[in-house]
Amino acid sequence: RTKELDLRDVSPSLLLHEAQFYGITPLVRRLQLREELDRSSCGSVLFNGYLPPPALPAKRRSRPGAPSPRPPSDRPAAIRRSHTVPPMLPHTALPGRPLEDRAAPPSGRDSDAGMVRIVCGHHHWIAVAYAQFLVCYRLKETSGWQQTFSSPRLDWLIERVALNAKVLGGPLGDHDKMVAAASCSEIILWALRADGNGSEIGVFHLGVPLEALFFVGNQLIATSHTGKIGVWNAVTKHWQVQDVVPINSYDAAGTFLLLGCNNGSIYYVDVQKFPLRMKDNDLLVTELYRDPSEDAVTALSVYLTPKSSDSGNWIEIAYGTSSGVVRVIVQHPETVGSGPQLFQTFTVHRSPVTKIMLSEKHLISVCADNNHVRTWTVTRFRGMISTQPGSTPLASFKVLALEDLDGHAGCAAGTDIGPFGERDDQQVFIQKVVPDACQVYVRLSSTGKRVCEVRAVDGSAITAFTVHECEGSRRVGSRPRRRLLTGHANGSLQLWDLSTAMEMGGRPQGTAAPQQLSHLPHSRGPSRGFRPPRSCCSSWSTAICSAPRPPRDPPTDPPSGTNPSWAPPPSLGLFLPPPPPFLSLSAPPQLWVSFCPPHILVSFCPPPQF
Repeated sequence: RTKELDLRDVSPSLLLHEAQFYGITPLVRRLQLREELDRSSCGSVLFNGYLPPPALPAKRRSRPGAPSPRPPSDRPAAIRRSHTVPPMLPHTALPGRPLEDRAAPPSGRDSDAGMVRIVCGHHHWIAVAYAQFLVCYRLKETSGWQQTFSSPRLDWLIERVALNAKVLGGPLGDHDKMVAAASCSEIILWALRADGNGSEIGVFHLGVPLEALFFVGNQLIATSHTGKIGVWNAVTKHWQVQDVVPINSYDAAGTFLLLGCNNGSIYYVDVQKFPLRMKDNDLLVTELYRDPSEDAVTALSVYLTPKSSDSGNWIEIAYGTSSGVVRVIVQHPETVGSGPQLFQTFTVHRSPVTKIMLSEKHLISVCADNNHVRTWTVTRFRGMISTQPGSTPLASFKVLALEDLDGHAGCAAGTDIGPFGERDDQQVFIQKVVPDACQVYVRLSSTGKRVCEVRAVDGSAITAFTVHECEGSRRVGSRPRRRLLTGHANGSLQLWDLSTAMEMGGRPQGTAAPQQLSHLPHSRGPSRGFRPPRSCCSSWSTAICSAPRPPRDPPTDPPSGTNPSWAPPPSLGLFLPPPPPFLSLSAPPQLWVSFCPPHILVSFCPPPQF
């Protein structure tokens, strides 16, 4: 009637839905205009870049004269416990099943072949996997992200991707950039060059469906839950397949690969030395620890402390079991021969533990009950985990993510919730609640607090995501930037500045940024006031030590040579954070600043007593 609307305590989206249901066209147009004004096709302040869908590459051709795969026979083939074979020549038919029997891209939607399935990054490179091909981008300081490699179109669906862009001090030098794609039991490995060309190194066969594909240094590792592990040696150019106990989890620490197995044991392999037994040429797999209850090790995390000695490092391992138990074991440098010792045990989950992360400040575990997360604070002394006061409970929350039933919302390997980030920094979870959602939520892994919400700039569904940290500039003093990479159903890749989101989300309301405090002067000589130690907070040291102590009350008489109508300006009160414990104050501290041109008078009230 009045053509006016009060939106207080009313959700605009719900009101728009009701207006569309009842067919109130003028109201629908106004509400839609309001939403368009709030959203921009250029994204928010966190939007960092947009990479359009690449062109469809040519199909991968088999080498002329290559033998075709033999039809299956009823006679079982001979099985060797381990074997070392050179890689197959490029452009040859893949071993195993015929091409027509392999997994093909789903044909339910036309857009499935062009949607992003997996995104991964390493240093200045990122790899984006589609249904039948993958594309690599490289970050250049002046021109940004540039496409440098595109694989040929394969005959099967890509399920796993691994990228290795740089290894410091590696034996391959500048030829250590490699990317691998896998489906079922077949793996294709390419070598990448900075000029944009790439060559196929070979095709490898694990023999069983693989569950994980990753690099440890220059060595390509493939693991399967059936109990097989495949390792490609970058130096000898050989593919080694080893039978072990059924594998449930893994983690890498330096050059060591740790495997959590179904029998409750943790095994390790030194992939850099690549030790082989002389009697049967098997890869040397050593048992490191066995769970007291012999429950299956379903999650594994290794943390190497900064302290080291001639006998080795102080190694900390956190693992979760199929019964929901979380344990922490430690390896002392002085007791290397005796193996790790049990340090702590937590029985807070009633479902199998699916993820675990031991970082510098937190211990994080996730169980199978709708991604239920439990976190603890870790107390350290000189970098090593300490028992006083020990690990204390911090938070309990869920990272709910509904799974897709028809397989059109992406790949399971591309929608891993995390946690993402370095172990010495704040880590985050990435949450996508609905399978076809166009937005994801970034949450702190320690407390579950929401940092930001990222919405696709073009409204397309998000099908894959990851967090990648790389240096944007090689200049001295430049800091690495953390980015959130989201792959979409239309084939595009969108980049978001997660470092800025962390800075904005971690700053309390009303707190000035560090750049806003840089204008405060610093004392060039000895001050007559008290100078606190360096451990004090920056705001106290800046306020107290910036100038000698002035008089308590600002002058009210006009300075000589000024206008007779001069009046003293009002004082500005700046409230400081809580004082250090060695200061005794009789009232809440305040910093009084008076502007008397050409002078700026600063007074501290009340004066500290120490």
